[in-house]
Amino acid sequence: MKILYIIVRTLLGALFLFSSIAVLFNLVQQPEMTGNIKIFNDGLKASGYLMTFIKVTELVCAIAFLTGRFVPLASVIIAPVVINIFMVHIMIAPEGIPVGIFVVVANAFLGYYNRSAFAALFVQVHKV
Repeated sequence: MKILYIIVRTLLGALFLFSSIAVLFNLVQQPEMTGNIKIFNDGLKASGYLMTFIKVTELVCAIAFLTGRFVPLASVIIAPVVINIFMVHIMIAPEGIPVGIFVVVANAFLGYYNRSAFAALFVQVHKV
């Protein structure tokens, strides 16, 4: 199970690392988008900060995944991005569904593997 954990953590980290670096430093020519995905992407870019914020978040979490440090925290921080990736591919760009499924399953696996780190969040505390 530990080997699988290292493989999944590394693959997810590499995916987010390459994705964030490619966008932040404009290393890869983006394919021409059409339809609703173009409108969605233009909206992210029009905000002026949101795409950069998302990619910096992906970069920080990718470094955490690849180094193996703060993996439970990185898994929680990247969860909204993962859900958004999945939902965009389900609703707007179905050709990317395999990537969406991978990031959801990989992040869920990391959360499950590190479930002991989250145990304190599910303890009911009664304060008087």
